[in-house]
Amino acid sequence: MKLCKTCELIARRNAGAAPLWDCIHQTPYWDVVHSYNTALPGWLVLVARRHIEAIDELKVEEAIELGILLQRVSLALKEITGCLKTYVIQFAEMTEHPHVHFHIVPRMANQPENRRGTDVFQYLGVSEEERVNEETMNEIALKVQQILLASLNLSEDKVDLKEAK
Repeated sequence: MKLCKTCELIARRNAGAAPLWDCIHQTPYWDVVHSYNTALPGWLVLVARRHIEAIDELKVEEAIELGILLQRVSLALKEITGCLKTYVIQFAEMTEHPHVHFHIVPRMANQPENRRGTDVFQYLGVSEEERVNEETMNEIALKVQQILLASLNLSEDKVDLKEAK
């Protein structure tokens, strides 16, 4: 297999060596993390826990859980950031990150016109000085973690993934 930085990050999470912002929530199929190189607080990423490079490679259980997580993470971001909605984006085209992952990006009410739609990526890959600091990422991570745990563990409409096969 070619180099996959995403797989390395998953291994770091599995070893318990990741900071809170890089290990917000884990399920059997997905990791929820805060993007490390963004200027936009709350830019989260859902990462497939096994190495796949295209959405059509998802197993039914992974796809079902993805749908639930997309909705729950979006609700959490709306509550925490006050965003109007979230953008959900998936390419998996970067050389070091060919691994399926979904960007869940808060679309803020005061977001400039030139940073909307696909132009939101101007917030990504920014210099160290422009990035959301680790303390803020951890604060957001803790709030998202609490909301997800409450909504996923206590939900009466929880789907039994084993029955969905």
